[in-house]
Amino acid sequence: MNSYSDNKNQSDFWSNQTYDFGSFDYNKAGEQSNYSGSFYPQQPAGFAPPANAAIPGAYDTYGNGDPYAEEPPLLEELGINFEHIMQKTVAVLNPLKQTDANILQDADLAGPLVFGLAFGSLLLLAGKVHFSYIYGFGVLGCALIYCLLVLMSPPNITFTAVCTVSILGYCLLPMVFLSAIAIFVSLNTMLGMSVAMLVILWCALSASKLFVTALSMHNQQALVAYPCILFYGVFALLALF
Repeated sequence: MNSYSDNKNQSDFWSNQTYDFGSFDYNKAGEQSNYSGSFYPQQPAGFAPPANAAIPGAYDTYGNGDPYAEEPPLLEELGINFEHIMQKTVAVLNPLKQTDANILQDADLAGPLVFGLAFGSLLLLAGKVHFSYIYGFGVLGCALIYCLLVLMSPPNITFTAVCTVSILGYCLLPMVFLSAIAIFVSLNTMLGMSVAMLVILWCALSASKLFVTALSMHNQQALVAYPCILFYGVFALLALF
């Protein structure tokens, strides 16, 4: 008899329950947890977690729980700084603009490799396979210009060979434009040779300005520009013939 009454009470209890699916009282949502934004379960009123308590699966605002919070970005560890790349590229495109000497000490070779490959690839589209000449003349020219700059630079200035390669490689960008023109128009004309001369002067002026800025030279840009003209003249000959 008792079991019958118990079953009846349970049946009455469940029959009185209402299930309104799709409705939720958002006004009471904040009452479910006294510590907003945490993973702590519901606690009694007045409960507050300790200040130094770690939240499971999450880190605090200051990154105290993240062991990699203070690590530099991966590209920075690889020596690739997109801000410096953009500033160097703009400095090459505008030879008359003053450049910060600090970014020139960044021995970045990403830009020179890209411009060198682009120059050779565009010559290849024009039917000229000169990859070996590009890298051969490039390495020899960079070594000679570096030796010359070491002799001309002030004794208190530290300048590396990698910085020389970086500056000369970035200033190859106008020569990439010349090789792109050579795909559609023959440069073996008076107009083509005139354009090639302007591009050589453009490259040499940009390179000499960057070298003078990096080495803190005064009134020596013309002396530095002369070997740069010879250096980029070889690349212009590859685009012409």
